[in-house]
Amino acid sequence: MKPLSNRELALTAALAAVSAVVQLIHIGYQSPQWGMWIDLVAVSWLIALFLFGLRSAIFVSLLGFIVITLFAPETWLGASMKWLATAPMWLSLGLFSKKFKAYQKISSLIFPLVIGLIIRSIIIIPINYFYAIPIWTGMTPAIAIQTIPWYIIAAFNSLQGLIDVFLAWTIVYRFRLNRFAALKP
Repeated sequence: MKPLSNRELALTAALAAVSAVVQLIHIGYQSPQWGMWIDLVAVSWLIALFLFGLRSAIFVSLLGFIVITLFAPETWLGASMKWLATAPMWLSLGLFSKKFKAYQKISSLIFPLVIGLIIRSIIIIPINYFYAIPIWTGMTPAIAIQTIPWYIIAAFNSLQGLIDVFLAWTIVYRFRLNRFAALKP
């Protein structure tokens, strides 16, 4: 495996810092009824994917998760859920990136995005019921399943995934950040 270039390493660290700052200042919207945040934390993780590929996205997301957990220990649950929910997104996009020429056409996002959203929902629904909701609310998994419909969890997570991907895509390709990319079409 080829080591990251100095530029890739610096931008990977910068993007991880951006995700931590966005989390620490809470840019986003929290659902008053369900507690989930619709935020911009993972946008920088996906920017890393579009600019430098899957390996950089993994580094940025792991660094972002660690920094968020260390500097805002009360958000460790949210950071872990964000990482678990976003991993299917960058994995599905990353596995298709060579096939779709690094996604310059927005239409090339559709198939891997749908796959990522389906996998995200399959993973995140049970994790919410058996991990996050019991810790966050004190509900047992059985009560959580009766109280919070699965489609609410899937809808919030799908909305979050769409925001993350399309905002990152817009920043990279519409604002021409891709001219600094390591991935060339």
